[in-house]
Amino acid sequence: MDEAIHGLHVAGMLADTLQSVVDGVVNGLGYELAFMHLVRPDGDLVLASCAGDSAEALITGRASSRASWDRRLNMGEAWGNLRFIPHTEGRILDDDVPEWHNKDDGPARRFKEGWHPSDRLYAPMYTPGTSGGSGGELIGVLSVARPRNHRPPSPDQREALQSYAFHAAIAVGSARMRATMQRALVRLEREQEILRASEESFRQAFEYAPSGFAIAELGGERHGRILRTNDALCRLLGRSASGLRRLAFSDLVHPEDMGILLRASAEGGRAELRLGRRDGTYVWVSLRNSVVADAPDGPRFILTHIEDIEERKHRELQLMHQVSHDPLTSLPNVTELRARLNSRLCNDAHRPVVTGPHEDGTLWHRHLEPPADDAGDGAKGLAVLVCDLDGFKSINDRFGHHAGDMVLVEVAQRLTNGVSEGGVVGRLGGNEFAVLAGGLTRADAADLAVRLRNAIIPPIRIDGRAVRVGASFGIGWARCGMTADEVLKSADEQMYIEKRSRPRQHRRTG
Repeated sequence: MDEAIHGLHVAGMLADTLQSVVDGVVNGLGYELAFMHLVRPDGDLVLASCAGDSAEALITGRASSRASWDRRLNMGEAWGNLRFIPHTEGRILDDDVPEWHNKDDGPARRFKEGWHPSDRLYAPMYTPGTSGGSGGELIGVLSVARPRNHRPPSPDQREALQSYAFHAAIAVGSARMRATMQRALVRLEREQEILRASEESFRQAFEYAPSGFAIAELGGERHGRILRTNDALCRLLGRSASGLRRLAFSDLVHPEDMGILLRASAEGGRAELRLGRRDGTYVWVSLRNSVVADAPDGPRFILTHIEDIEERKHRELQLMHQVSHDPLTSLPNVTELRARLNSRLCNDAHRPVVTGPHEDGTLWHRHLEPPADDAGDGAKGLAVLVCDLDGFKSINDRFGHHAGDMVLVEVAQRLTNGVSEGGVVGRLGGNEFAVLAGGLTRADAADLAVRLRNAIIPPIRIDGRAVRVGASFGIGWARCGMTADEVLKSADEQMYIEKRSRPRQHRRTG
């Protein structure tokens, strides 16, 4: 029997172990037939292996219910852990357990106390670590038949079969565990292959995408630090991948767009902003963030898609400029002037901060101008100067509209050069211009009008000839509660008063 037990533990696969169990019974324990019924995951038992007469293999693979086996094991005579059902009681068995003998009594016994062909002997197999009784988990039943000496097993033979069943249970349990581990390893390897394929697909999509991609840290002290970039982003910004890994998006964004970046940091956030190139210039990009995690409970990262929109943004800015600016002089037109003036008019006694777009799409922030104080000339406020060119019609009549257009372009340039930073020069239409200048006293505004008139008076050369125009100015003051049209109208009225008060011959010379 020792050799049979040794054979149990050298078998590898579960099928080999099951066959070794029944072969050991036939070759080492003195029985002509042996059958191994294995408990399936659903609880029923299947005839997994047999040894002895090859004809008995025809029933291999047959399944039987757990209830049938429980009934047989409970009704059998207990020989230790073994269960014996004599042929006299076997007649009442009518269940789905496969039989390897005839239903009748079969051949007569050779002697009175001999083994009957329909006697049944079962060796239940329980999980290792138990005492071997019914308190353990049943993993199978070993059935034996036809002792070679044609006699019922002696006490020593029973003990040998019981011990063999115990070792067989250990061997089968180990084999099943190995099989489970092997299936798990195969499944893990398959999952790893799928993961590797998925990672490779992501890597190729990330690396070779036509637009920029970056992965950045999410949260913590290093929030937004760039961890990985693709070639498209490196080309767009003119920076190396190693150089970008030393930076965060906050290091790249235009200072005026920092608020836009912060608002777009949330998952699914979108923004259009400017990122800095290595040469110091900025490029307009469309940015979209997605939050991803490398594990359900692992660290999270920001996956950022960056698309170059410089050309589209340039077209948009050009369109905005065309809508809001005079096509001849490139100065803000009357609609834009009204908008800028309205943005600087206050509706109460406070000075709230207002925000608006520059021509390049960035935002400006400015305190609203305080109202000018009629009670004293030393008060500062927002002045609006309306300028009408004197003698312009005669230039159009004598030299044509082309010459008139050249004069308007030159006057626009001279007015722009004569206004300090923060002032706005615009064209109202025809030969009328307007200047918005904040923080001026009445004396400052009058001096500004004189300087601008003196800047306009010098000759303007058009196609080799010199022409001259004069200018009449009217000054209006913005006060709380006024509209832009009201301020422009007051300045326009003052301009006509000033024009009528000066003799015609002196209008060009001031």
